[in-house]
Amino acid sequence: MAAGEPEQLVSATLGAADYDEILALWQRAGLPVRRAGRDAPGEFARQMAGGRQRVIGLRLPGEPASPPGPGGRLVAVALLTDDGRKGWINRLAVEPDWRRRGAARRLVAEAERVFREELGLEVFAALIEAGNDASLATFAALGYADHGVHYVSRRARPDA
Repeated sequence: MAAGEPEQLVSATLGAADYDEILALWQRAGLPVRRAGRDAPGEFARQMAGGRQRVIGLRLPGEPASPPGPGGRLVAVALLTDDGRKGWINRLAVEPDWRRRGAARRLVAEAERVFREELGLEVFAALIEAGNDASLATFAALGYADHGVHYVSRRARPDA
C-alpha cells in the first residue's frame, strides 16, 4: 500500500501542462489511451482551451511525480465537462495502490463542488463502461443511480 493517508491528499486543478502526468496515471490505472486521437497532446490542449473541459486531481505532497511535475505525486484524476445543464465526470482514474482508500470518493466530491459552486449545476452524471463493476459500485455508493441508459456514438475516425 502507498505511503500516506487519504486525508493527506491535496486537491489540484490541472491543465494542458500536466498532460504527460495525466496520461501516465491513466495508463497505470488501466484506462485506454488514444494518443493518436482524442488523447493526443494537441487535441487535449484544444479541449482544455475550449472552456468546456476541466481536469481535477488529488496529489500526495512530498512524493515525486511520475513523470516529474509540480506539487507531489498525482494519485487520482478526472475530466469534468458540462453541457450547460448537467456536469459530467469523465475518465476518473485512481492510482492502483490508492484504490479502496477514499480517493475516488474525495475526487467525486470535488467534482460535485466545482459543478455546483463554480458552474451552478445541480445534476451530476458519469458514463461508465460495461464491465467496470468497481466504478459502478463506487458511484452507487455515492448515491448515483443507474438509469439503464445506453451510450451510443458515431465517430468520424477510430481514434476520435
